[in-house]
Amino acid sequence: MMKVSTNVSAPIAKKIEKKLSIHNDVRVDNYFWLNQREDQEVLDYLNAENTYTESVLKHTETFQKSLFEEMKSRVKEDDQSVPYKLNGYWYITRYEIGKDYPIYTRKKDNLDAEEEILFDCNKMAKGYSYFKLGGISISPDNTLVSYSIDTVSRRQYTLFIKNLVTNEVFEDKIENTTGSSTWANDNKTLFYSKKDEVTLRSDKIYKHKLGQNSVDDTVVFHEEDDTFNTFVYKTKSKKYLVIGSSSTQTTEYRFLDANTPDGEFKIFQERERNLEYSIAHYQDNFYIITNKDEATNFKLQKVAETNTDKANWEDVIPHRKDVLLEDIEIFKDYLIVNERENGLNQLRIISWDGKEDYYLDFESETYTADIGNNPDFDSNYLRYSFNSLTTPSSIIDYDLKTKTKTVKKEQQVLDDSFNKDNYISQRVWATAKDGVKIPMSVVYRKGTKLDGNSPLLQYAYGSYGATIDPYFSSIRLSLLDRGFIYVIAHIRGSEYLGRPWYEDGKLKSKLNTFTDFIDCSKFLIENKYTSIQHLYAMGGSAGGLLMGAIINMNPELYNGVIAAVPFVDVVTTMLDDSIPLTTGEYDEWGNPNEEDYYNYMKSYSPYDNVTPQAYPNMLVTTGLHDSQVQYWEPAKWVAKLRDCKLDKNILLLKTDMDAGHGGASGRFEALKEVALEYVFLFELEGINK
Repeated sequence: MMKVSTNVSAPIAKKIEKKLSIHNDVRVDNYFWLNQREDQEVLDYLNAENTYTESVLKHTETFQKSLFEEMKSRVKEDDQSVPYKLNGYWYITRYEIGKDYPIYTRKKDNLDAEEEILFDCNKMAKGYSYFKLGGISISPDNTLVSYSIDTVSRRQYTLFIKNLVTNEVFEDKIENTTGSSTWANDNKTLFYSKKDEVTLRSDKIYKHKLGQNSVDDTVVFHEEDDTFNTFVYKTKSKKYLVIGSSSTQTTEYRFLDANTPDGEFKIFQERERNLEYSIAHYQDNFYIITNKDEATNFKLQKVAETNTDKANWEDVIPHRKDVLLEDIEIFKDYLIVNERENGLNQLRIISWDGKEDYYLDFESETYTADIGNNPDFDSNYLRYSFNSLTTPSSIIDYDLKTKTKTVKKEQQVLDDSFNKDNYISQRVWATAKDGVKIPMSVVYRKGTKLDGNSPLLQYAYGSYGATIDPYFSSIRLSLLDRGFIYVIAHIRGSEYLGRPWYEDGKLKSKLNTFTDFIDCSKFLIENKYTSIQHLYAMGGSAGGLLMGAIINMNPELYNGVIAAVPFVDVVTTMLDDSIPLTTGEYDEWGNPNEEDYYNYMKSYSPYDNVTPQAYPNMLVTTGLHDSQVQYWEPAKWVAKLRDCKLDKNILLLKTDMDAGHGGASGRFEALKEVALEYVFLFELEGINK
């Protein structure tokens, strides 16, 4: 157990009773007052928690710094991306030694040409504690670029336009956007999405003419349904501008010839509850990934661009019960299909002439393969990435004509002692309480004993159908080399085993997500991977909700828990439609304005279910400007835990007073956060170097 050697007492937040009533039910929230971001008393409390955390971990500061340097030293500082070609230019993102931010460049025609610097974010970030460059969009004639900047970390971007010939930044300045924008083919009309000032929902698509005052920009689409978000992009074929509207389970698209930006957008297929589809354009057809006709795992259909109503959609790849169709990539001669079967990624290659249809071969038990950046429609090369828990990431160009692979870049681990053969990865399956088999990806260093005495960090997310694939991390080596086993639990709520895996971990099946994680923990203990004294759990955002739920349900299983930006006050947040994201989340969690969803949500909401019992050692992190999970959720949760818990275990809250949901903006600043998390675990294990 971690010993507290500090003269600073843990902060005790004052209680101001607030009764929250709905459905003839009253909840008492004593810490509701913490949601006043500008209130000095709130800031004082957060700062007091930070002071306490720093005080408890003060003796680890040297270790934290050495861990930071250790993790940083494995990263190639003067790194650069693999160049990709678009419209006659090669685009490259590079980093320089000692600098935190990327430099965006391009070269005309070939890689030997003179470098043109588009953006040096190191210069642009000066004077800001947080800096993020958003979407970069180059005009079709290559002379203009639209780009966006966020200096607060609430994902509210200001949009700018720069002349790439003169480097002049125009006076056009557009506030409160999502950060992305797209050019029409006339090189002077820009489409972008704007956010609601309060909820931060992207609700309007605007049209901006170069040189025009942004207050005069035209609203071309207003998404009035507050459960939907809207966005705009151009098809890879460059023929159409597309406006999309999406909620968790329903989508709708509009399209317009990119040569006629002042025309009217036409609805592709009107929204229907639970009808999901996405579109890509090729020649005279649109290709549609959809769950139409109960295609739970999605299928690929096509339709003529002249009559896009769903009645005319025809199968290209029919629905398959055991294969999830995740994405497609279209080239002039080939269709690439990204599929998932039995949890593993597959890349299927189909020639448009019908002569070829085969899968790329990946010889591994557990791995990750993803379609990379392929913006060039005319290319004969498919760019994809491959890595595993033990194999550093590679960027590979596959020649679709010759069927040969060229490794364009291998992730360098700048550590002479690193050898991927020193690590073992495997996939194991736990049995859930309802008999379902839950897969886990496991990695550890050779020599680590599976006798129940090894420390183990179990990680999961488990919401929105987001799948955490088994990926390589040079940072994680600092855990593995000190004897930790690392496990990703592929619990329900993700799409690891297909869309039904997601459906069985949301709404009124949400409890499966939590019990799956607990059953994985029990499996790891029973099979001597670890023990209760050495088992740790970690999750962030919706994975932080998972952490909150499991420690209410089975706190005795874990010696320590890390909850990053945790979504823990589920009922109150989902009842407040002024908070960013809330209304768009009803299809994920349910709408608690309906009594049955309210009762179900209340049954697992971590904040509402804190009770007088012993809890594990805990580290909770958040960001003051977080737009996804508001800082007051973890702050209230920690305050309530302090008041209720019956143990003497450590409870720490660390609030980044400058950052939001994604943490620090500099590439190495984020490693300081990881060093803090790792030191917390190491302290509990008695590891001090």
